[in-house]
Amino acid sequence: MIIYLDGKYVPEEEAKVSVFDHGLLYGDGVFEGIRAYNGRVFRLDEHLARLYDSAKTIDLAVPITKEEFAEAIKGTLRKNNLTDAYIRPIVTRGKGDLGLDPRKCAKPTVIVIAVSWGAMYGDLYEKGLRALCVSVRRTPAESMPPNVKSLNYLNNILAKIEANYHGMDEAIFFDIHGNVSEGSGDNIFVVKNGVLITPPTLNNLRGVTRLVTLELAASMGLTVVERNLGYFDLYSADEVFVTGTAAEIGPIREIDGRVIGNGKPGPITRQLMAAYKAVTQKEGSPIYG
Repeated sequence: MIIYLDGKYVPEEEAKVSVFDHGLLYGDGVFEGIRAYNGRVFRLDEHLARLYDSAKTIDLAVPITKEEFAEAIKGTLRKNNLTDAYIRPIVTRGKGDLGLDPRKCAKPTVIVIAVSWGAMYGDLYEKGLRALCVSVRRTPAESMPPNVKSLNYLNNILAKIEANYHGMDEAIFFDIHGNVSEGSGDNIFVVKNGVLITPPTLNNLRGVTRLVTLELAASMGLTVVERNLGYFDLYSADEVFVTGTAAEIGPIREIDGRVIGNGKPGPITRQLMAAYKAVTQKEGSPIYG
């Protein structure tokens, strides 16, 4: 595997960062998850825009331009002969000392990893996921905005651990006010009486796949409502699904032991899954040529 690291393409075993890098010491940095399909990087511009917005929010100056970053991503894919891949661009604060002060970090570290990765949930796209509403709450926006896709993912990991202990496929976060936030690494949608409902993005990530799903829903003539959701909305929903770059569109068949709908991926979820698959196969920024 070839990794992009600070302007060079190096073998995986040579892709090393300092133990004093604040990305390692404090989770001080940002990242993105991007997919390539059929020789194209899907929604590359949107992902890079979010990466730079996340970096600006934590006062981290990305040392290369968006155009240079795009070429680093495509270059990494080409070096690894990939046409379908999951891509992880990362910007850390860089090497500093054991203190917190980011001013001690002279230069950010830029990394791009690209790997082959198929369907995240395997056959569960046909059967549906089982989810748990976890006890840990989503980090409040006034503490650390969930729209910053930072390297500090402990909040998400704690939710995933709780779901794992209960034998569930996914976790569902609530915020500190009792509103549905998101999954452990994806946005959430509810279908009720043919209407698509999703929480506002103050207390969850402004997902790129979420945006694509909203665009597809509009093109299909579906009514979409953005409002707060609670336990009642989840348990009484006709359909529930999650969206994310890694997860794509994942149907949920059970939440906290309650069967959602008829216990199978619903018709609107299936329509959106098919539409999403179709759009990812034909849109994107070409990797080769």
